[in-house]
Amino acid sequence: MAMALTCHQLGVPCRVYESVAELKPLGVGINLQPNAVRELFDLGLEAELDAIGIEAKEWALVGRNGNDVWAEPRGRLAGYNWPQYSVHRGRLQMMLYRAVLDRLGPDAVVTGHRAVGYRNTPDGVTLTVRRADGTTIEDSGQLLIGADGINSALRSQLYPDEGEPIWGGAIMWRGTAQATPIRTGASFVLVGSLDQRVICYPITKPDPETGLAMINWITELTFDPNDGWSSSDWNKQVSIDTFMPQFEDWDFGWLDVPAMVRSAGEVFEYPMVDRDPIDRWVDGRMALMGDAAHVMYPVGSNGASQAIVDARVIGASFVEHGINPEALLSYEEQLLEPISALVLRNRGAGPIGLLGIVDDRCGGVFDNIDDVIPRAEAEEYMARYKAAAGFAIETLNGAAPTIAQDAAVTQP
Repeated sequence: MAMALTCHQLGVPCRVYESVAELKPLGVGINLQPNAVRELFDLGLEAELDAIGIEAKEWALVGRNGNDVWAEPRGRLAGYNWPQYSVHRGRLQMMLYRAVLDRLGPDAVVTGHRAVGYRNTPDGVTLTVRRADGTTIEDSGQLLIGADGINSALRSQLYPDEGEPIWGGAIMWRGTAQATPIRTGASFVLVGSLDQRVICYPITKPDPETGLAMINWITELTFDPNDGWSSSDWNKQVSIDTFMPQFEDWDFGWLDVPAMVRSAGEVFEYPMVDRDPIDRWVDGRMALMGDAAHVMYPVGSNGASQAIVDARVIGASFVEHGINPEALLSYEEQLLEPISALVLRNRGAGPIGLLGIVDDRCGGVFDNIDDVIPRAEAEEYMARYKAAAGFAIETLNGAAPTIAQDAAVTQP
């Protein structure tokens, strides 16, 4: 959807093929980092995003005994020119979807059509899609952008022997609960260790009468990856009894994990998976973006953000090179190496790797974190991650817009 809106901004006609028959506001919470929020604001979506999201005020790592390992302001409070938003994934998707229909027209998104393959031709590229009734059709254009997710059919055509996503041993159970927001009222809080942790943050504004907000929560445990993971178990609804015994005593006073989890209506189980970086995202007139190009562990809150940034970098390449393979290669040259490195960095725990350092030094239990890890060491660790993920404050604030507001592409 971000790619379609970018094309519209630049005067480039496009069509989106969507696999589901009807888009619905499904999912739970995600975070959008300031680098992605900047791009959505540049697409004229500031008011819409503010209406559905919560400006994050704090990002905190908390040890197993409830004491802070690291806490820092986020978004504008940290000095960024743009906020960081916590938002319900489904509401974000529907916001973008409505914007696409409003700006590009009701026929811009073709639902119930799943991409199954492509072929480059001398003057274009042809996409094959399968409809709900099992029949296939073809559509041709100058370029094809593969945004078909972690199990991308277009990526599998490019890398037919890649196999299933890679599971590293972690399993997440996700849900939402109505509760009073903790700490700042808009804090992203991660409690525990690398092998056992809880994450929670609000994704709606508090109700004026009750003070309750929708809280996105995740519980996570790590197992031996050698036991394997069945892909048939992907994203299934489970009972809280599946994991709750390991978290029964996680009541810190300011956060009662058992009470929060038990108030959830539905709980879904996900393996934490990614894929190894690949050496190219572009094949002639086809380019992969988002999870199809670089699915990564959700430990740095930048998977969705990077997909949005991908779209904008592709758009900027259109402005510079036109609608041709050179534009796709320019996008690949700019992002493939640093984002592939970020995939591996996230696999190594990303910013929450601080918890691993604390675990190694004191078993995760401490009274004064400065006795375990000096503040300067923690600051350096976090700064390296932000630079790698593309949202170092000074760099982002000082960068020119990815796409100038008056930019356009001249069609041949």
